[in-house]
Amino acid sequence: MSKAGTIFRVAGPFLLAKGMIGSRMYELVTTGEAGVIGEIIRLEGETAAIQAYEETAGIKPGEKVVGTGKPLSVELGPGLMGQIYDGIQRPLTSLEKLVGSRIQRGVIPPALDQKKKWHFQPAAKKGAKIIGGDTIGIVQETSLVKHSILVPPRINNGTVERIISENEVTVTDPLAEIRTEGGLEELHLMHTWPVRRPRPYKSMLPTDVPLLTGQRIIDAFFPLAKGGTATIPGGFGTGKTVMLQTLAQWADADIVILVGCGERGNEMADVVEKLPRLKDFRSGQPLMNRTIIIANTSDMPIAAREASIYTAISLAEYYRDMGYNVALMADSTSRWAEALREISGRLEEMPGEEGYPAYLPSRLADFYSRAGRVKTLGSEERIGSITAIGAVSPAGGDFSEPVTGGTLRITKVFWALDFALAHRRHFPAINWFMSYSEYMHTLEMWYETIGSNWVKLREEAMSLLKEEEELREIASLMGAEILGDKQRCVFEVAKMLKEYFLLQSALHPIDMNCPLKKTYQMLHLILKFYDKARQALESGVTLAEILSLNVKEDLARMKIIRPEEFDETNSKINRSLDEQFDQLAKQSTGGKPA
Repeated sequence: MSKAGTIFRVAGPFLLAKGMIGSRMYELVTTGEAGVIGEIIRLEGETAAIQAYEETAGIKPGEKVVGTGKPLSVELGPGLMGQIYDGIQRPLTSLEKLVGSRIQRGVIPPALDQKKKWHFQPAAKKGAKIIGGDTIGIVQETSLVKHSILVPPRINNGTVERIISENEVTVTDPLAEIRTEGGLEELHLMHTWPVRRPRPYKSMLPTDVPLLTGQRIIDAFFPLAKGGTATIPGGFGTGKTVMLQTLAQWADADIVILVGCGERGNEMADVVEKLPRLKDFRSGQPLMNRTIIIANTSDMPIAAREASIYTAISLAEYYRDMGYNVALMADSTSRWAEALREISGRLEEMPGEEGYPAYLPSRLADFYSRAGRVKTLGSEERIGSITAIGAVSPAGGDFSEPVTGGTLRITKVFWALDFALAHRRHFPAINWFMSYSEYMHTLEMWYETIGSNWVKLREEAMSLLKEEEELREIASLMGAEILGDKQRCVFEVAKMLKEYFLLQSALHPIDMNCPLKKTYQMLHLILKFYDKARQALESGVTLAEILSLNVKEDLARMKIIRPEEFDETNSKINRSLDEQFDQLAKQSTGGKPA
């Protein structure tokens, strides 16, 4: 433990202390008589710059600073699921019981309940050889999560000297003794890990399996891979928060970690109130049984905000190491970057673009680089992934500002939220011309297993939307009357594609989630209508006759048909398309075959 130092300057949450002999960067310290916790963010000789995680009112020069000798770390073990933590892993529900609705300084309850007993089933035997990442036992954490008790990565080679039999234990009870080169080491249900240090793994794997979201525009046009990275930039009112909540509920991840990074208190309260009422779409169990929330509101100290995404990604890595697919959603990294800017300003560092520190891009890269699909440590063959999705809140919707620009250079999926679409109540308000996914090529083979012409359908749909936009510009310059039936047909089918396919309600009990098979069938039917409409126009049928077909109403209702009933609906609409267009062709040729 470091020797005690003395505060000689206080500037809000920024403290300077002297006499900090033996201190290290990012070491946790307690300051003043109130025991306010903070983190060393700069060292010059025996002088330390400290960023407090709590309010510093009342702390004055001359008071003591005591180092803990440890960096900011998270507690990892059973009991994480369903918890709501602040940015430094203080459980907010426990804090409320201790101090009421407002967090008090110096109160730091354990992140994991140390009194609760868990049913431990040993998976290793005495005398077994083990390495870091091996499973020594299993705990059923929730109805949805089987929690593997992992040997910490720091243990390279060891032998089990003692392990308890099946029993009820707390997170601090000794489970096993491991003989290593350094001597005996005792293992428990929990261990700690520094948040700024990535957990190791064996190897990185290709990102060639999609993270299906149930959102048609994403899964069909701009897919995200498991272990991938994505960003959702958009101005106020474009639906970022609702989109992240929808992804949290419907994405096919095993574990969800939702980070409210500097969010407004009312928005975070809304999330905390709604999520516990949602159900997991696969099991019908409460969604919180596989969810962790990191709630760091805008009125909390900025140092905790800066730490919140590291806390979240460390928790994600822990469950990844068990072989789970984890989806981490941060809302928003813009406010996290603002915390960096404020801390940098107090350190009097040379500012970069718009006042952000020059190292902003590298910090963003450090965060997103911890995503990935990997072979985990240990003698067992396990594959886990972390998919990182970060919302960005560019001021005025300016996508060229530093946080958005820096994020776009790192992430491989860009879902650009458009205020114009949101204003027209078109949700998800993802602009299909500005957005992109760099995973489309690596996922092509997987998508072809759903439909052999999947990639061709996607290209046809995007081409149709682009052609409609070009015709719209021509019509605005020269007048719509210059367009013939073929051009107006493009307008009509593009409108169908937008309203029947891309538009999706997050509130409708059926339309809020669209399985990939149904997505494929819907897109195929709309483009089949377009293909037959073009053929009909060439044979002399008028556009008015085509638009009067009853099958158009069936296409409009596709999105509200239950997935389990959609195979029948798909067959019915396919027959109707063939029959009704054949009838039009006969009428146009006077009853003779076309």
